[in-house]
Amino acid sequence: RLECLGRIGGLDAQVLDRIHAPIGLNLGSKTPSEIAIAVMADILRVANGVSRAEV
Repeated sequence: RLECLGRIGGLDAQVLDRIHAPIGLNLGSKTPSEIAIAVMADILRVANGVSRAEV
């Protein structure tokens, strides 16, 4: 999807490198509030420099 975004949106590799996708930790979230918590957890993970492998 990021490659498609780059082609369609005309975004260069430098901009695409700043996009984190997919967003949200895989917690099995189903409801909007659970998804919001998973997204916030992923934002905190990135802000604290923790890799996905460490979670």
